[in-house]
Amino acid sequence: MPRYDTVVDDDTIYVGSPEGPLEIGPVADALAVVGGPSWTITYSEEAKERHPAMDTSDEGLTVDVVDMMQAMTHSERFVQTLAAQPAEATDPDDISPRLGLFVGKLLENLESGVN
Repeated sequence: MPRYDTVVDDDTIYVGSPEGPLEIGPVADALAVVGGPSWTITYSEEAKERHPAMDTSDEGLTVDVVDMMQAMTHSERFVQTLAAQPAEATDPDDISPRLGLFVGKLLENLESGVN
């Protein structure tokens, strides 16, 4: 199964697709949702207790969010789902559904630590 890269070019996030780069949205908007350009990896006590074999050696490490973003690859199914989402926000104070879906996956990756 092919995997598609994330690329940041000219402050815009793109994801590869069979049809070429798919525009996701502005880097600045994604960083605003995430809380800034850096992320410190933490694990809750509950997660540590629930998964005692989990590797938490990266706890306390601060990572660059854009670097983490660019390290993300995506399945064809996820890319199709992104493409089906509107690229424009319906409210000027919101992000687009496409960027929201992407940022949701980014947050999931950030919260699971560095592999």
